[in-house]
Amino acid sequence: FGGLLRQRRFRLLWIGETVSQVGNAMAVVGVPLIAVLVLHASTFEVGVLTASAWLPWLVIGLPAGAWVDRLPARQVMIACDLVSAVLYASVPAADWAGLLSTGWLIIVQLVAGAANVMFMTAYQVYLPSLVAPGELIEGNTKMQGSASAAMFAGPGLAGLTAQLLGAVTALLGNAISFLVSAGCLLGTRPPGPASPRTAETTGRRTVRRRRVRRATSLRREIADGTLLVMRDPFLRVLSVYGAAANLALTGYSALLVVFLVRDIGLGPAAVGLLTAIPGVGGILGALVTGRVTARFGTARALLVCILGAVPFALLIPLTGPGPRLAFYVAGVLVATTGVAVTNIIIAAFRQSYSPPGMCGRVTATMRFLIFGTSPIGAVLGGSLGTWLGTRTALWVLLGALVASGTLLLTRSLISRRDLPDQPPPAAVDVPVDVL
Repeated sequence: FGGLLRQRRFRLLWIGETVSQVGNAMAVVGVPLIAVLVLHASTFEVGVLTASAWLPWLVIGLPAGAWVDRLPARQVMIACDLVSAVLYASVPAADWAGLLSTGWLIIVQLVAGAANVMFMTAYQVYLPSLVAPGELIEGNTKMQGSASAAMFAGPGLAGLTAQLLGAVTALLGNAISFLVSAGCLLGTRPPGPASPRTAETTGRRTVRRRRVRRATSLRREIADGTLLVMRDPFLRVLSVYGAAANLALTGYSALLVVFLVRDIGLGPAAVGLLTAIPGVGGILGALVTGRVTARFGTARALLVCILGAVPFALLIPLTGPGPRLAFYVAGVLVATTGVAVTNIIIAAFRQSYSPPGMCGRVTATMRFLIFGTSPIGAVLGGSLGTWLGTRTALWVLLGALVASGTLLLTRSLISRRDLPDQPPPAAVDVPVDVL
């Protein structure tokens, strides 16, 4: 409990996000459990339900970056927390009123997904305003570590709550967690005047500069961010890889609860415990990131983790009752440890590499490309699970996940030890509405 956690504003952000991530992890398990155990949804319907949470990235993913670059990031995050709290609280309310249906769950997932798009984009912009550039790896490591701890605690807590009180009640924890996050964000107000174009979006805590925005259209601002990502050899390849990997990973996620409940025959508590294992991998990844990047460099560590650790996910389809559960534990633990390290490296790289005033648009463009494949992957997972059976569908999807790592074998990555700290001058010359 040191380093950045000694700084009050970062500590409040860290506490709020940790609690919120516990609630989100509960919802990741709680919503499919409601669909499978309470509403008796089909495999395809569970896939559609998962897709609905990711669909907003396709609809508002790109303009979200431009909106966040125009608005105070902290206020955007607080508003999103409050909206999400109301949405998830409406699920048990609808159940108690006898009105809960798969359609209502889909609506909640859609609107909450839109709030998540705005929140996550604003968060990527807000974090660099709280820490110095040299502290970004530490900041992202601590946030990733707490998120991973939440991924460990949340599913188990959701499973136990569903076992004892019912799957619907578990979502109340998510609603409460959003209120805690909003309260913590209220306490992170930067000292002095807080301008969205200075303190919250420049990514430099010690440097405050006035910016004069030229009157440009939202379409132009979106185009600036898109062109920067598409022309840059590092941002482009990371986006393409992320889109391919996320397509397969979301399809796998859409089938996981169905696989564990209907194929393996587990109850809610056991499902919660097993789905908590990715959180352990995330914690391990956060703990070793500093050492891995120091030894290999950020670029090489990225390749080592994706090409060396993620293939262990192919053990998951071998899962069965009893001792064969060890295949799931080993596969998920190693693969998610590698994923956690890569997520920390990529987040810190994007925050330091983005030109001043464009972090929101760069983040939104990359996430639009990456998460935009998620609804397709979820529907694909549900379709393959219905057509081939869940186990065979998992083989197909996880095989595609492993194969996607080869997309990173480009000259710009394999020829470097570390990722660069700033783009080349040609990339920065993309027209932007700052300076």
